[in-house]
Amino acid sequence: MKVLHVVPTFYPATYWGGPIWSTKAICDGIAALEDVELRVLTSDAAGPAIHDRVVPANLPYPVHYARRFAGHCIAPGLLAHLPAAIGWADIVHVTGTYNMPTLPAFVLARALGKPVVWSPRGALQATEDWADAPNLAMKRGFEHIAHVLRPCNAVLHVTAAQEARHSLRRLGAMAHVVIPNAVDVPAHVPDRRPDGRVHRLMFLSRLHPKKGLEALFDAMAHLPAMFTLDIYGTGDASYVRMLKTRARLSNGRIRLHGHVEGAAKAAAFAKADIFVLPSHSENFGIVVAEALAHAVPVLTTQTTPWQDLDRYACGRCIDLPRCDLAAEIMAIAAGDLADMGQRGRAWMRRDFSTAAMVDGFEALYRGLVARKRQEAAA
Repeated sequence: MKVLHVVPTFYPATYWGGPIWSTKAICDGIAALEDVELRVLTSDAAGPAIHDRVVPANLPYPVHYARRFAGHCIAPGLLAHLPAAIGWADIVHVTGTYNMPTLPAFVLARALGKPVVWSPRGALQATEDWADAPNLAMKRGFEHIAHVLRPCNAVLHVTAAQEARHSLRRLGAMAHVVIPNAVDVPAHVPDRRPDGRVHRLMFLSRLHPKKGLEALFDAMAHLPAMFTLDIYGTGDASYVRMLKTRARLSNGRIRLHGHVEGAAKAAAFAKADIFVLPSHSENFGIVVAEALAHAVPVLTTQTTPWQDLDRYACGRCIDLPRCDLAAEIMAIAAGDLADMGQRGRAWMRRDFSTAAMVDGFEALYRGLVARKRQEAAA
């Protein structure tokens, strides 16, 4: 089985956040299967500036990084390679929304009769959830064109039922499948028992208005001095400057550390008592799963798919517009954070394994390819 992933940006372009890691995890797992050949077609965009270009990683499958000339991922070389790449493939997996590769990939896959899986990675849900989402008219136009151009048998991949509901409200009826992202659960985490003299809050994500950081800054102004906030991530330069200006007014209680990954990310989780993601929209929120895997309790919002935090007693999921965020942080801090963290870690190990995710995609791909071959033989 020949699998082609068409994606606007790809590992190691980790500036773009969780979708980079989740897409790579799918590709790593699928490429390791017997009788599967996988290729990735993407741009070389490593960040917002044109000169931000990835240094290709040593991966066990070929990745073509077409040179980005403008915008987020406008790469003419990607378009030039699309016809041959889609002609080669048995199945085409398109990741992303509102960007250059999506619509041309739909057109070519439809023309060549190739089955398509489409992972919007939360963009449709964010537009539906977030009243202040930019370029709403342009996005609605894109959605209409995508609905017309996509192959009639395309399958929408979402990571949670909530993402499915919100995405299909924008696209109309189409086949869809829910396959959650996977998370790596470290073999060992520190045995943390907070002493109550300080509560270390942590935020890790792309720095963007939809992540609710301004609400978190406002909450910090109403929390006792024992609460500190460490922020990890990067984003638009002007937005980051605004956050740094506000942080300087906190007397050192709020610190911005920039991008972290690997051992530095694990060390950041090890120092945290509570992970806070007050996002206005998340299709999955891989950082929530990562925090839980590191035994850190989580406070997030009902516009993420993490309502089961309360069910498994490893955090809180709140209605941000109706809640006092500072009071909610105080409430979770009053609990047994160590026990909450261990319950969350056990949940991640049980329900969010890489093997389960790869099994889901293998079944989806093979089923679509088999159906196409049956139709061709009929």
